[in-house]
Amino acid sequence: MLAGFLLLIVLWWSIWRYVPYKPIRDSDGLVPRHGRMMFLRTFMPVATTIMSFLLVFGLVGGWILAGRMLAPLTRITDATRKAADGSLSHRIRLRGRKDEFRELADTFDAMLARLEEHVAEQRRFAANASHELRTPLAISQTLLDVARNNPIHDHGELVARLHAVNARAIELTEALLVLSRTDQGSVTREPVDLSLLVEEAAETLLPLAEKRGVTIDASGEITPTVGSPALLLQMTTNLVHNAIVHNLPEQGVVWVETCVRPNKVVLTVENSGEVLSAQLVSTLTEPFQRGTERIRNDHAGVGLGLAIVKSIVRVHDGSLVITPRPWGGLRITVELPTTTRVSVPRARHAGATP
Repeated sequence: MLAGFLLLIVLWWSIWRYVPYKPIRDSDGLVPRHGRMMFLRTFMPVATTIMSFLLVFGLVGGWILAGRMLAPLTRITDATRKAADGSLSHRIRLRGRKDEFRELADTFDAMLARLEEHVAEQRRFAANASHELRTPLAISQTLLDVARNNPIHDHGELVARLHAVNARAIELTEALLVLSRTDQGSVTREPVDLSLLVEEAAETLLPLAEKRGVTIDASGEITPTVGSPALLLQMTTNLVHNAIVHNLPEQGVVWVETCVRPNKVVLTVENSGEVLSAQLVSTLTEPFQRGTERIRNDHAGVGLGLAIVKSIVRVHDGSLVITPRPWGGLRITVELPTTTRVSVPRARHAGATP
């Protein structure tokens, strides 16, 4: 309406300047009339008709156009209400051309998918954690009931078993706390040499490797990165510990290597062991997964080692890749952002002869 009104004003002004002011006669030559007055009487009905048409066309066309344009927004609003009510499985799946509404709908669908996956993961984690924490408590309760019903029972053995069960419960609780802290995503970052953390982890776990007859072969170069030294040490220790525990019964080997690539540092941990399927390997970063079975020996851990590693790598903006080795065992690769320091190659070795 505004554009049409302005156009008519311009048209009227353009013609008005050339209409003569002197009186003229009608076609029959009888009635004298003013030239500009005749122009106004001719122009105004036409202008009124045009403005009326523009008003009707603008209202009807605008209503139809707005309805078609805002229909995707209505679908997005409905999906938002369903998500607010707790239904995260609903998807918009907007079709049509790739415009702003389509991009908004696709982004919203991706957000719903991530939320649904996160909620499902949290529910599984809560259920598994409850089960894992209930087990040592139930064992402790059983041992205490047996001791109460049998006063002549060997209390030294009871105390030893309760101590072992309690130690496992504490280990599980500490692992849950570490996983909770890393999931919060707030860490203090400072320069770290990943190769030094590998050395520290290998030296710490060397007695365990000797006990199990596993050789640790660590080599590589200086790998400068930025992150939390405590969390990165926890990550490295978990990887080496996992490689030692889940190895061959005799003459097992763990290979640890660090290297620098463009814009990233790489930590690779390989171990010998049983042949694992790709389907099983894809679940190892889930909490409370322990490979082929739920092992219950003194060094089996609580099934949170690789889950903690995954969380630490994620909070440090890195990537974690786990692949089965064709001849048995795993190859775990961690990639983290590097700093501008220049790396200097060096080699090191820590091992225990089977």
